[in-house]
Amino acid sequence: MTGNAVGAAPNPDSLDPADWTALRRQGHQMLDDMFDYLATLRARPVWQPAPDSVRRRFSQDLPRRPSDLGEIHQRFMTEILPYGIGNVHPGFMGWVQGGGTAVGMLAETLAAGLNANVGGRSQIPIEVERQITRWMRDLFGFPASASGVFVTGTSTANLIGVLVASRARLGLQVRSRGLAAQAQRLVAYAAVSAHGCVAQAMDIAGLGTDALRLIPLDADLRMQPQALRAAIAADRQAGYTPFLIVGSAGTVDVGAVDPLPELADIAQHEGVWLHVDGAFGAMAMLSPELAPKVAGIERADSIAFDFHKWVQVPYDAGFVLVRDGQQHLDTFAADAAYLKRETRGMAGDSPWPCDFGPDLSRGFRALKTWFTLQVYGADALGRAIANSCRVARHLAARVQAEPVLELLAPVSLNIVCFRYLPAGIDGQQADSLNAAIVVALHEAGVCAPSTTTVNGRLAIRAAIVNHRTGTADVDHLVQGVLQIGNRMALEACL
Repeated sequence: MTGNAVGAAPNPDSLDPADWTALRRQGHQMLDDMFDYLATLRARPVWQPAPDSVRRRFSQDLPRRPSDLGEIHQRFMTEILPYGIGNVHPGFMGWVQGGGTAVGMLAETLAAGLNANVGGRSQIPIEVERQITRWMRDLFGFPASASGVFVTGTSTANLIGVLVASRARLGLQVRSRGLAAQAQRLVAYAAVSAHGCVAQAMDIAGLGTDALRLIPLDADLRMQPQALRAAIAADRQAGYTPFLIVGSAGTVDVGAVDPLPELADIAQHEGVWLHVDGAFGAMAMLSPELAPKVAGIERADSIAFDFHKWVQVPYDAGFVLVRDGQQHLDTFAADAAYLKRETRGMAGDSPWPCDFGPDLSRGFRALKTWFTLQVYGADALGRAIANSCRVARHLAARVQAEPVLELLAPVSLNIVCFRYLPAGIDGQQADSLNAAIVVALHEAGVCAPSTTTVNGRLAIRAAIVNHRTGTADVDHLVQGVLQIGNRMALEACL
């Protein structure tokens, strides 16, 4: 049998439009509106609170009847678009979130139109993902046998790292017999500054958060190797089995990079798995200027990172790279009749991405990443990454030049932690004042840092991730902190 049912009558219950010309017109309008939005970001507030009248619109019952696409688009324009978190805006510095690009947006549109389920089977979308795996393998100096897979983000990528490492230690029988049948009591190690998703991964993996040893920091807020060695020795003496060290390449609070070469030496000596949480910092490898800061990452057994942060791919596009591709495959591959592999036809071309992670249904995240890497090139992306660090250093210099501002942590990459500290206030008063300054900045809609705690002190935290953010934007942040802080300090004295 050849061909298809070209002359067949259309399905009356199909969801395709009756008028493709009208849909095309509306689609172009929607695309133009988003181009206009991105082109005029600086004329808009970074963030604004949604009024109750808008929030109530999202309490409506399930719609039973159709609505006009144009009307729903207008609801998006007036009720959704103005009230996002604002991470596309150059004034957004609150959390480590990329700003996206118009190219990535277009690629996401193509991916949605193709609607590929990239869990498996013989299709070029999987080849796109494999190409990116090869690119990342080469970038990090991993062997040809290394494997990789797209996931939602580094939280899931870190979980995969924990699972692969635990199965490498316990053997694959743990997949059928479970942890309860194991005599070994596994323990892992991470700095006290490690992202909370590392402890969550230990929880989800069934190992328990108590099995994660949190190692103290040095003066530069990096994991102390000597303390790590002592913790491993104490655990071995107590009958535990060390299996995993998690190093950070860009901590969430201050952007510090753990001493990865020393951690790699310890992992090699102790025979444990080294996983690097490189959520944003791993992509420093794209910049010749910054790559030395993450030296040692090439010795990791697995690396987790996000393309949707420093590489500016639209959300979401997380990734995990594993040195031992066979161990990675053995951790997740399943034998199910509905996933039977063939040498020909659609069921060929295995192994599939679903063999390297928990998801069978998977979107085509690789396409927007592939477009971003192809259109901009690794060198331009690396320059944008390096520039964000230069902007951060500029901000740090501005902070140090102001008598009432205090830098609270070394600026290793792109995160600056500081506070407003006028004379005559104690630590608790300073914490409350700085928290209030950040809220006021948010509500002004001009710039949006966040807060964190550094050495017990509340800090204003500026994460320079968005490629649109320049020195003028952080100058505006300093100006805003000074103006609001001075006003609040004066009001407190009256």
